[in-house]
Amino acid sequence: MVFPVSAAILDRIDGYRRTLETYSERLLPLIKWEPTDKGNVRVLNETADHYRFFDATPHAEFLYECVARTIDVDLPAEAKYLQGYDTFKRQVTDIVDMPDGTLDLLFRFLRQNTGVLSKRGRQKGVRRAD
Repeated sequence: MVFPVSAAILDRIDGYRRTLETYSERLLPLIKWEPTDKGNVRVLNETADHYRFFDATPHAEFLYECVARTIDVDLPAEAKYLQGYDTFKRQVTDIVDMPDGTLDLLFRFLRQNTGVLSKRGRQKGVRRAD
């Protein structure tokens, strides 16, 4: 199962960035470095233990909040959306047979315009059999 936690992270991207920076802010004073001629960085002291045994508490807390939001908000909203789509598809196909791509497009147009097909959409959908 795909767990869409990335949507919750993207909605809180500034908090995500701050969370990541909490570690680097504490670590940077402990690292001796110098710039290289090619625009890179050369580390001058041993830093492996700083990365091997770091405190990931803020990162775990942030991820927990994002997972909780995904479970409490995003997944129920997605389930409601899919139920609505399935109902729409079933009701439309009871009336008319159309390709899935056209049905998907109709659903999106109606959803964008609070259930009303635009005048242009209605006119484009009319085809004359001359």
